[in-house]
Amino acid sequence: MSTETLVFDTKDELVATAATRFVDLITRAQQERGHAHVVLTGGSNGIAILAALAADSGSVDWSRVDVYWGDDRFVPADDPERNDGQAREALLDKVPLNPDRIHPMAPSDGPFGDDINAAAADYAAVLAANSSDGVAPLFDIHLLGMGGEGHINSLFPHTPATAESVKSVVAVEDSPKPPPRRITLTLPVVNRSKAVWFLVAGADKAEAVAAAHEGADPADWPCAGAHGTEETIWFLDDAAAEKIS
Repeated sequence: MSTETLVFDTKDELVATAATRFVDLITRAQQERGHAHVVLTGGSNGIAILAALAADSGSVDWSRVDVYWGDDRFVPADDPERNDGQAREALLDKVPLNPDRIHPMAPSDGPFGDDINAAAADYAAVLAANSSDGVAPLFDIHLLGMGGEGHINSLFPHTPATAESVKSVVAVEDSPKPPPRRITLTLPVVNRSKAVWFLVAGADKAEAVAAAHEGADPADWPCAGAHGTEETIWFLDDAAAEKIS
């Protein structure tokens, strides 16, 4: 497994390079296996890469891509906080994806109503149904944003979700970042991904970036616990990289 750190002068350069490499990775996966499994993330950088892909939509055979989410807010489907809705607006509604290959997490007004644990269990079942081993797909790529305290997906420091070692998907009832109720993939499932890419910009992320690069305890810095089985790439702007030794 290789780890690569790429540092860019601007966020725009970061996003453009990540989008280009995303196309290359997905194309290779489809050539090898006929399809690709990708996990999307929210946040400004996660949505920016989707917008960049939409602008060059012909570069990917989207009909052979399965789309999942690393986490989502357990709010109504039309809430602007939903990663699903943001991704659809930026990319998914603009490319010829097979609707059966789009796998969103249930909203709070979905088939499970306000039962967040049932919604989380359902997403675990979705992952299992699309896997070869009854657990989860071996994702070709998992995109990750990151918070200043090192959270990824909805895995925050010193929380049961971050410590989870068995379940593939869990409900979060008290996220320190609003909204409090979320559904998230756990670190064991993130780490089944062939490629894990961090998309990180801003000086407020520099301490977390440095901690991950120094091999910090994932309980303290969840970002330090995420690794691809084949590659881990950090796409950083200058400010986010300023504390790397």
